[in-house]
Amino acid sequence: MILDLLTFDPGYPCESPQAYADEVVRLVRKSWEDGADLVLLPEFTWMGLEARVQKSPDDASIYHTVSCTFWGTLMPGLRTQLSQPGKAVILGSVPFADPHTHRVFNRAPILNGGQLSHQDKLHLTPWEKDFSPGGILYLWEFQGFRIAVVICLDIEIPEISARLRSDGVDLILCPSATETILGVERVDRCASARAVELGCHVAVAHLTGEAQSELIDKNIGRLAHYAPSQASFRHHPRWTETEVWTAGQHSLRVTLEKQALILMRRMHMETNPSHFGKEMAGHFTIHQVES
Repeated sequence: MILDLLTFDPGYPCESPQAYADEVVRLVRKSWEDGADLVLLPEFTWMGLEARVQKSPDDASIYHTVSCTFWGTLMPGLRTQLSQPGKAVILGSVPFADPHTHRVFNRAPILNGGQLSHQDKLHLTPWEKDFSPGGILYLWEFQGFRIAVVICLDIEIPEISARLRSDGVDLILCPSATETILGVERVDRCASARAVELGCHVAVAHLTGEAQSELIDKNIGRLAHYAPSQASFRHHPRWTETEVWTAGQHSLRVTLEKQALILMRRMHMETNPSHFGKEMAGHFTIHQVES
């Protein structure tokens, strides 16, 4: 499977929400036309809409306006233009204002052959005080890979990784947005750890550039892919990290081999933390801690 990781600059110069969406569609379709099967965009790709929408006095926050613009106005067209058999895209993330609970979620829209699903961020940063955390981590299938979308801070939470043990996850996709190199390092170093402990591929796409938005005013990041450090991956690239960018649109192409994962899972005569299931790894056992 061919995976394209894309940065996105929310300061992209355009006059309207539709023009902004058209640029995202252009990037995704270009990746698909160039041979990619799956595309990952960064967290808060769509908060760049903030400078291009007019906040209604009745709205509780700008996030409600962005949510209405994306899900109500733009998503029908996105779904039509990005509906292609055998192709999938994670469209970064965008606020979703739930009309029933009146809560706002940081939601990653997922289009898989035109079918729409989503993943909500489970753990929130101090800057996401107007958001509510999600409660479910979804696993889904694409081209024989079992995939989870784990958004930014969530990749730094080892308890999430522990819950994924024994669930056969092949690929974790991490859309991210960070404003300093320290944030980039935290996300990427933890992504590498998840690849080792779960025995899976992990890919990260960061937001880059500046936007007229309090939430994502400045963003730096890179693109990264991590694979298990096991014998079956000896002759495969086990980690690839681009340079760190402060602006602009960039891409990284990765080819993922399922056979190497299958072979790794059959090999029990090598040290491999992913062979420890939930119980053996202590997920259901309280280990004593003394001081």
